Amino acid sequence: MSATDTAAPDTATADLATRLQAVVSSTEITAYRDVIRSAAARPAVAAGADRWAASPVHPFVLAWQAFDQAVALTASSDEAEGRDLKVVHLSQEIHQRRPLRADETVTLDLQVVGARRDPRGVRMALRSVLTGEDGKAFAELVTGLLVLGATEPQPFGQIPPPPAHGSSNWETVVEKTVPAWLPAHYAQVSGDHNPIHLDDEAARAAGFPGVIAHGMSVMAVVCEEAIDRYAGGDASRVRSVGGRFSSPVVPEEPLAISFQADPADGTIRFTCKTPGGLAVKQGWVGFSGRT
Repeated sequence: MSATDTAAPDTATADLATRLQAVVSSTEITAYRDVIRSAAARPAVAAGADRWAASPVHPFVLAWQAFDQAVALTASSDEAEGRDLKVVHLSQEIHQRRPLRADETVTLDLQVVGARRDPRGVRMALRSVLTGEDGKAFAELVTGLLVLGATEPQPFGQIPPPPAHGSSNWETVVEKTVPAWLPAHYAQVSGDHNPIHLDDEAARAAGFPGVIAHGMSVMAVVCEEAIDRYAGGDASRVRSVGGRFSSPVVPEEPLAISFQADPADGTIRFTCKTPGGLAVKQGWVGFSGRT
C-alpha cells in the first residue's frame, strides 16, 4: 500500500483536517482477508471475482494512516513538553456504498470533528471520507479515540454518540480462539505496528497482561463470520460495520461471538466476550438485500 500526503493540515483552525492518497493492490487486499479468514478458522476466499473482494474493514486500514498525524497535530504542545501520549481506540463505525477496489487511487479526507476533556486525557472524534477515482465518496468512517495524558486540543465541536445497536436476545453463539500469531500477522497486513500488539514488555508497561490483539482484527474476524453465515460468503453485500471496544482480547483466550439477525433491516447485531468480560459491545454488521 502506498500513500502520499496531498495537503497539509491547518492547525490554526478547530477543523483540523488532513488529506492523503493511497493505492491498495490486489495482493494486499487478498493478503488482508487471508489472514483474517485464517484467524476465523474459515476457508480461504475462492478463486475468481470473490478472490479480490476487499474486507469491509479494509477502509479503516487506509484511515489509520492519517490518525497518528491528526493526533500529533492536535497534541503538538503535549509532545513538545515530553508527555507520553497513548491512543486508545474507543469505537468505530464504517459505512460503505461499495467495497474498496484493487489498484484504485483512493483519496482520504480526515477531519477532527470534536474534542472534549476526559479525566484520563482528551476524547476525540474523527470523520474520514474515502473517494474513488470517479470522484464519488464510497466509504465514511466515524472513529472515537481517547488520547491518554493529553491536555489539548481545547474542547470544540461535537463528539458523536457511540454506536447503539445493542441486543440481549442472542440467537447464535460462535466460539473462537484468537491465534497467538494473529497480532504479528495483522500488523504486517494492516501497517499498525503499535508495540502493545507485538511486544509483551511494551504491553505490560501500558497496563495489559501481555500482547493484545488489534481491536480491528477482532472486528474483521466477526465480519468474516457474519459474511459466511448471513450473506452466502459475499463480502460486497456489507454496507456497514461498527461497535464499541470495551476490553482487550488476549491471544489464545476463548472468544465468544454472539449474533442476532434482524431480517427487517438486514442488520446482524453482535458482541464479543472473553473470560475477562465484553471485548466488543453494541456491534453490528449491515447487509444489503435479504439475510
